[in-house]
Amino acid sequence: MKNERWLLIALHETEGIGRKSIARLRGQRMFSGDMLHYNSRDWEEAGFPEEKAKLLSERITTDLIEELKSRKLEGGAGILTFLDEDYPAYLKEIAEPPWVLYCTGKRGLLQTPGVAMVGTRVPTAYGRKVGQELAEGISAAGFTIVSGMARGIDSVCHEAALACGGNTIAVMGTGHGVIYPPENRGLYERIAEDGLILTEYPSGTKSHPGLFPQRNRIIAGLTLGTLVVEADSRSGSLITADLALEAGRDVFAVPGPVTSPKSRGALNLIKQGAKMVLNAEDVIEEYDSWLPKGFEDTYNRERQMLEDTRLPADHLTMDELGIYHILEQGPSTLDELLQQTGWDFGHLHSVLLSLIIKKQITQLSGAIYKLI
Repeated sequence: MKNERWLLIALHETEGIGRKSIARLRGQRMFSGDMLHYNSRDWEEAGFPEEKAKLLSERITTDLIEELKSRKLEGGAGILTFLDEDYPAYLKEIAEPPWVLYCTGKRGLLQTPGVAMVGTRVPTAYGRKVGQELAEGISAAGFTIVSGMARGIDSVCHEAALACGGNTIAVMGTGHGVIYPPENRGLYERIAEDGLILTEYPSGTKSHPGLFPQRNRIIAGLTLGTLVVEADSRSGSLITADLALEAGRDVFAVPGPVTSPKSRGALNLIKQGAKMVLNAEDVIEEYDSWLPKGFEDTYNRERQMLEDTRLPADHLTMDELGIYHILEQGPSTLDELLQQTGWDFGHLHSVLLSLIIKKQITQLSGAIYKLI
């Protein structure tokens, strides 16, 4: 069994050997330590063309297995295979479970109940705010937030889970140690420390458009359900929703303004039968059996603590609320705000400064303002 595990890793890391080739070998019941002694002809009889058979006979050896056993992946990543006892049971149920996973961080999170949260890479202020609040609420209930660490909604949800002391798993579309997008290095390091970084791609695999849809099946497969926070009609997050449905998992969607292109994907999911989500409880109530005893009291206390850190709407003036509602539609420049409000510069500047002090908005370069 031990040799089979390392053979699986060796084949997985051999260029030109895909998951279907490995599946064929296992289906032929040829997957054993004997493969370490195969010559080219043996590999050809196993169904590989001459050139690939020659490569395998030279590569798949006892020396390689010993090298793999002694190898320490940079950053301390552990290796989990389909043959291991702690391979996630939920992930085994999908059509194409990954043969090998590289893990950095808290591997035990793979055994916790998870909810996938995905969405557009360019969210509106509304999408960011809703994503943050839902991730906080679902985390507070004890569920692990699973996403892909992409720009936008993915990052917002990871950040929210970490900020409230919750659990999060980032499933990467690159190899171990390759951070994409590069600006998420800080987030990557925090998840590696307090959550779990997961990828099926060998160390050093660089980003490629085709890898990201492939990794979405892992996001969907690890979780009880997938929540689409904000997505346009062509968003990659809809692929994750489809994969969740194929795996027999739940799909949830957050409604948004019908005039917003960023909401069309989520609204279409709701039309097709996805459960509409207005708050974290809409997700949590579907998974009562996963909740610990005394959950409600603990959850309510944690939610209250989160709410207490936010400034209530009645602490804003009417003018401040007016600006807040404008920025809910997305970041705006100073000139755009002057045009929309009709105020003079001095008054607008005063209101913006007050909102910054109250930690409701932030100013970006180029005199652009956005909600926090």
